[in-house]
Amino acid sequence: MARDKSIGAILLLLVCGSILLGVIPTEAKVCPLFCYVGVAYMTCPSSGSEHRSPPCNCCFAPETGCSLYRSDGTILCTST
Repeated sequence: MARDKSIGAILLLLVCGSILLGVIPTEAKVCPLFCYVGVAYMTCPSSGSEHRSPPCNCCFAPETGCSLYRSDGTILCTST
């Protein structure tokens, strides 16, 4: 019986410690699994107006503020 109580106490300490240290994630980025058709290029704040190879959709952009464009220059989306 003493062993059962000590395991419970250890488990409680581990859970409380992980909460205090922030080990349990509270926010995660979830990206949709679809690709835009007709994406020609991407621009990002760090590269100015340089046309870069676009990812599948804005969620997969390398940084916040990147925009995906069609070949005619119309914007599809901007990453957040």
